[in-house]
Amino acid sequence: MTAVITVPQSLDDQSFEQVLDQLAPLPPDEKVLFDARYTTWSSPYGLTALLALAQTLAVKPVFRAPEKEDTASYWSRANFFRYAEELFELHGSVPAARSAGESGTLLEVTPVSRSDDVHTVVERIQTKAAAIITQNLHLESRAVMGFAMSLSEACQNIVEHAGRGGWVAVQNYNYRKRMGRHVVQIAVCDAGVGIRQSLESGNRRPLTDRWDDGQALETAVIQGTSRFPDPGRGQGFKGIRGYLRKWQGKLMVRSGTARVAEVPEWDDDVARRDRLAPMPGTQLLIIIPEKVDR
Repeated sequence: MTAVITVPQSLDDQSFEQVLDQLAPLPPDEKVLFDARYTTWSSPYGLTALLALAQTLAVKPVFRAPEKEDTASYWSRANFFRYAEELFELHGSVPAARSAGESGTLLEVTPVSRSDDVHTVVERIQTKAAAIITQNLHLESRAVMGFAMSLSEACQNIVEHAGRGGWVAVQNYNYRKRMGRHVVQIAVCDAGVGIRQSLESGNRRPLTDRWDDGQALETAVIQGTSRFPDPGRGQGFKGIRGYLRKWQGKLMVRSGTARVAEVPEWDDDVARRDRLAPMPGTQLLIIIPEKVDR
C-alpha cells in the first residue's frame, strides 16, 4: 500500500506544513508517493525542505514531477531533480539537467556537509549578490557583507549541529504581486538532530520544566544559546537577527514540532508556533526585501 501525499499548488514555508500534516499519521515504514503534478510554484524553502524530508523516510519515496512545463523546467534549473533522483523514485516528465550557468537563481539547490562547502557557497554568490542587493533591493553596498555573513552562519549551523548534510538555495524574486516588492530568499534545510537535541547534547538545556521544541528554539534563536559552552558561541543567530532587523528582513527557524520567527512590519506571520507536525532537523528561512522609500 502506498500513501499519497499531495504537494500544494504553491509550495513555500507555510504550505509545506500541509505536506507534514499528511505524513504525520503514517507508520514509519509506509511507502509514500509525493504527488506534485499540480504544483505550479515553489520557493527555495519548498525545494530544500522536500529533499531534507526525503532523507528521513525509511522507505525510498516516489515523487511525481510537476506537469506544468515551466515549473518542471525551473525545478530542473534550480538543481532540484539532480539531487531528488538520489532520494526519490522519480515519475513523470523530468527535464534534462542544464548547466548551472543557465539558471537565473543566485544559488541553485546545493548540498552542504562540511565547512569547505560553506566557503564555496558564499564565494559563488558574492558577486551576484552584490549586484542584486544594490540594484534590485536598493540597499546600501555595506549590506552585502551582512548578507554573506548571514548565509555563512546559516550554512555553518548544518556543519556544527545537524549531524548530517543539508541543503541551501538562494533565489531572487520579483514579489510585487504578492507583497509589493522585490526580495531575496535564503533557505537552509537539514534533517539532522534538530535544535533541541543539539542543546541537550551539550548540556545546555535551561533549568525549566517547560522544555520542548518551542522552548529550545527560543533558547537558541532568540537568546543565542549554543550547545558549545565556549564564550562567544551562539552568536550566529544573534548576528543574523541584527542584520535582518536593520534591513527589515524576516527570519524563520523551524525544528521538530515548532517554529519561531523574527517578523517584520510587512509580514503577517506569528512569532512562534507549537504543536506542529514533526520534521527532523532544522529548517531556516531568510527573506530580505527591497528597500521602499516611505
